[in-house]
Amino acid sequence: MEELTKTEERIMQVLWKLEKAFVKDIIDELDDEPKPPYNTISSIVRLLEKKGYVNYKAYGKTYEYFPSISKEDYARTTFSKMISGYFNNSPASLLSFMVKEEKLSDKDIEEIKKIINENSKS
Repeated sequence: MEELTKTEERIMQVLWKLEKAFVKDIIDELDDEPKPPYNTISSIVRLLEKKGYVNYKAYGKTYEYFPSISKEDYARTTFSKMISGYFNNSPASLLSFMVKEEKLSDKDIEEIKKIINENSKS
């Protein structure tokens, strides 16, 4: 699946939240001030449709858009690419980075240990 630009990903976040929307609904949901032009958002949504992320239902000349990929599936794919691209497919490298760079709290570390222990029992 083709990668999304930051702007496309932002539009997808809105669609995942709303579940289905017309272009004007997407614009209303964006925090941008001034609001982006209708044609700009419409073009981005059409690109998302071409990339396979969005589908639509036509009402005459008006289109209602909805995600064709779940947020979870997108996260899984993106996360896999990140681990392979930045951490040599090593979950240990990712965890080491998180511990060193993200300044995990003791509570976060305990939660991670709990998750690891629960998964090692399965």
